[in-house]
Amino acid sequence: MKLTHLLSASALAMTAMAGSAFAGGHGVSACLITKTDTNPFFVKMREGAAAKAEELGVSLKSYSGKIDGDNESQVAAIETCIADGASGILLTASDTAAIVPSVEQAKEAGLLVIALDTPLEPIDAAHATFATDNFLAGELIGAYAAAKLGDAAADAKIAMLDLAISQPTVGVLRDQGFLSGFGIDMKDPAKWGDEDDSRIICNEVTAGNAEGGRTAMENCLAQDPFINVVYTINEPAAAGAYEALKAIGREGDVTIVSVDGGCPGIQDVADGVIAATSQQYPLLMASLGIEAIAQFAKDGTLPANTEGKNFLDTGVGLVAAEPIDGIESLSVEEGMNLCWG
Repeated sequence: MKLTHLLSASALAMTAMAGSAFAGGHGVSACLITKTDTNPFFVKMREGAAAKAEELGVSLKSYSGKIDGDNESQVAAIETCIADGASGILLTASDTAAIVPSVEQAKEAGLLVIALDTPLEPIDAAHATFATDNFLAGELIGAYAAAKLGDAAADAKIAMLDLAISQPTVGVLRDQGFLSGFGIDMKDPAKWGDEDDSRIICNEVTAGNAEGGRTAMENCLAQDPFINVVYTINEPAAAGAYEALKAIGREGDVTIVSVDGGCPGIQDVADGVIAATSQQYPLLMASLGIEAIAQFAKDGTLPANTEGKNFLDTGVGLVAAEPIDGIESLSVEEGMNLCWG
């Protein structure tokens, strides 16, 4: 089976440390704080964290925001974890800059803080980041979309369906990665929306859900009804975009690409809703995070980054219904074997 950056060497090494190293994690406690408790990506994170915590004897409490973007609830959760004397926190931040003062408080209180999936601003505000290479995830789907269009890519009309106005790092990295893969000048790679390429019709935000995706797509179509490429921050947003296109009879002639790799998203690839998606591995992120907290509680060891990167890369694979020469990808069947949710 061909796999694209499925597991980094660091991730494999950490997995190998499990078992005997952490047997008897008595007295170790951890907090998992996700953006929401409904997105299948975060549901799978909780499953991975819970299973590894049970295996290692770590006490785990889980918290989440009410919606994507709910920084206040995440701040309150960090304060609770500090007050409870937790050993460490695994965090997917809704606002990657605004949460930093609370993260600093947790670190000063002696907790290990690991960002999962979404790097903080700056990235070293957390002790470590365990994540997909989100820029690479975007590059993969950008390259696929460009290859699928062929010569027509030079005249593409592209809708960029992003996450939030606050531009959390995960959204910026995927957006800018897509542009790089498609062959569009990113301008400032630290933000989206400043590009001047005429092929980009719109940048709309979706809050990472289907309703937001549909509204964003409707707004883009109002600007240009002939959009033929749609980048989406995640698969729920892609499903919403598809519904907006279907409502005007254009669902069959627009290439939608996305990031996540959940089972519903892979099914959407199989059904022709999404042309290709970059698959992440959230269960691995969370389980490695619990291992790292247990190790830190045992002897103060901090997690190591993947060589050549400023985070621990937990892998990404491109899943496409129609393989394209020169673009390495997983089949839908392979994606289904690795999906979550």
